[in-house]
Amino acid sequence: MRRVVRQSKFRHVFGQAVKNDQCYDDIRVSRVTWDSSFCAVNPRFVAIIIEASGGGAFLVLPLHKTGRIDKSYPTVCGHTGPVLDIDWCPHNDQVIASGSEDCTVMVWQIPENGLTLSLTEPVVILEGHSKRVGIVAWHPTARNVLLSAGCDNAIIIWNVGTGEALINL
Repeated sequence: MRRVVRQSKFRHVFGQAVKNDQCYDDIRVSRVTWDSSFCAVNPRFVAIIIEASGGGAFLVLPLHKTGRIDKSYPTVCGHTGPVLDIDWCPHNDQVIASGSEDCTVMVWQIPENGLTLSLTEPVVILEGHSKRVGIVAWHPTARNVLLSAGCDNAIIIWNVGTGEALINL
């Protein structure tokens, strides 16, 4: 009787669990269901959408800060509804945009060394949607150009420097 051996290029690959001191632990990740990522990473920071009372918030952690995250760690909180999407600016590692159920897009400037106090004042608030904003995305090559899409079936391309809508589709 012949034995059949399945040919797979992964049959000799084995995973290894990461040590606890190299993980982020005790983060209250948002339970809001939306078709977007709950985190965004750039070369300096990781941002994670979290559960927050009284509105939407997200954490911004330096990449080197791993381990247990204290519940009183500073957050970025300025939205009145849950945050649905976040995206780092590809041209500046300290700028992040967030879209929320409160129909606004906010652009935030993160301090160079990370957050020491909670950040409540955005650099600019972009208002133009009539329903929740589920997608925010920076233009990969043009500076200060941001796209937002919402449940109002509107796609708005913003000039973040002036706070004005360039194109409304």
